[in-house]
Amino acid sequence: MKIRVGMGFDVHQLEYGRPFFLGGVQLVDASKGAVGHSDADVLIHAICDAILGAATLRDIGYHFSNKDARWKGMDSKFFLKEVTRMVHEQGWQIGNVDCTICLEAPKINPHIPAMKQVLAPLMQIGEEDVSIKATTTETLGYVGREEGVNAYAVALIMKQNA
Repeated sequence: MKIRVGMGFDVHQLEYGRPFFLGGVQLVDASKGAVGHSDADVLIHAICDAILGAATLRDIGYHFSNKDARWKGMDSKFFLKEVTRMVHEQGWQIGNVDCTICLEAPKINPHIPAMKQVLAPLMQIGEEDVSIKATTTETLGYVGREEGVNAYAVALIMKQNA
């Protein structure tokens, strides 16, 4: 069996009056939402980059450019489903993902079960194979000033008989 790991990172600015999507879930308790070409789901974007990187398939921007009008306002769950399809076409299976979200507010912990419920089927893995953690930056930097959100993800992919 051949295994690979990939790492992903994404960041988006936060603004008042925008919906906030994170891990495929809308956080209705958020006072600010992320700014981006698509729905700006920083967690899904980081996961996509981790999976694509592990499979040496470049990055999310290569496949779904923010210069392409087709992706304007797109639900990022579409991207994750497509990335999963791409790696499966190459003979890879996703083993697990481990993610960290950096955000001051709102608190993410209550939303993690719903995120796992949404993300796992998109990657065709079990919820027990999706790890989501959250942290703050203790009021330091753009995250601490609540100007932005970022997410990190690591993905393990496997290929039989390689």
